[in-house]
Amino acid sequence: MNATESKSIKIIIADDHPLFRRGLKHALEETSDIEVIGESSNGDDLLSLVKDCTPEIILLDIAMPGKSGLDLLKQLKNEHPKLPILILSVYPEEQYAVRFLKAGASGYLNKESAAEKLAEAIRKIADGGKYASVEVIEKLAFDFSNSEKPAHETLSDREYQVFGMIAVGKSLTEIGVELSLSVKTISTHRTRILEKMKMKKNAELIHYAITRNLL
Repeated sequence: MNATESKSIKIIIADDHPLFRRGLKHALEETSDIEVIGESSNGDDLLSLVKDCTPEIILLDIAMPGKSGLDLLKQLKNEHPKLPILILSVYPEEQYAVRFLKAGASGYLNKESAAEKLAEAIRKIADGGKYASVEVIEKLAFDFSNSEKPAHETLSDREYQVFGMIAVGKSLTEIGVELSLSVKTISTHRTRILEKMKMKKNAELIHYAITRNLL
């Protein structure tokens, strides 16, 4: 038997939806080798909890209140470089997986995945592996030049985040509130996004996101 069958894998679930956390915890209780030792509903609580609980893996939702998912991931990896983090998201892999894996995540899984798939991902990551679709892993394995990259992959992490929020119809004010940034800063990001993607208006960004299944 492997090590994970003789010793439980201790995890923390970080998600701002209590019902989702409860369902996830219940599903994982059906396994004999995975133990939920803590729960968190926001980034600040998670950072404190990690220091107290010393988990072996964090299951991290990327859309919690407070710090953006990428910022929180980067801070966690900076403070705990060896701690594996599995991203759980409602967003499709095409939109965020590569960015989060490049930023240090050990895996990316859609929230709608079956419990068996989640347990499989946790075990693989606990053994030192990475977990994502074959397409995403292959994409990580190749270093494309900027000229070969799709337009949205030329954006910085923050620009990509703002691009995604514009694409779902959020106003600059709404984006500013959600990211705790001024409307002026968001407007500057929008200008750079349009320049980099060679577009002139939000409608073009929305059309681009829809046609490439980024929403």
